[in-house]
Amino acid sequence: MSEDDIRRGGCLCGAVRFSVTGAPLRVGLCHCQDCRRSSGSAFNFFGIWARSNYQGTGDLRAFNGRSFCPNCGSRIASLRDDEAEIMLGALDLAPSDIIPGYELWIGRREPWLMDLQWAEQFQHDQETETPDSA
Repeated sequence: MSEDDIRRGGCLCGAVRFSVTGAPLRVGLCHCQDCRRSSGSAFNFFGIWARSNYQGTGDLRAFNGRSFCPNCGSRIASLRDDEAEIMLGALDLAPSDIIPGYELWIGRREPWLMDLQWAEQFQHDQETETPDSA
């Protein structure tokens, strides 16, 4: 995918639309309780883009940083100052070419769901390097 490629998506009712440009910075699956509850699924499949690569239209509401359409309730993104975490199921076209590089909260992964053997595995949130750990 080139830096100029655009992916589009939106909510179930169509009131919220968005686009992201270029490849995601990182892609993951999260099995934590918050992601399970907010997605209504066994895990959350998300991609992170630079915030500057995200454009959106329509009214979004947020709860604990998780943005959703107030009309239909579709989870869309978590928008921060520097990053946009996009729920990949909200893309118009199936994100078949976007492969997760890591899994979070693997202790909560359903036992019938196999781990992604190529992906980094984290017991909780993704560990970040600190000056002391580098």
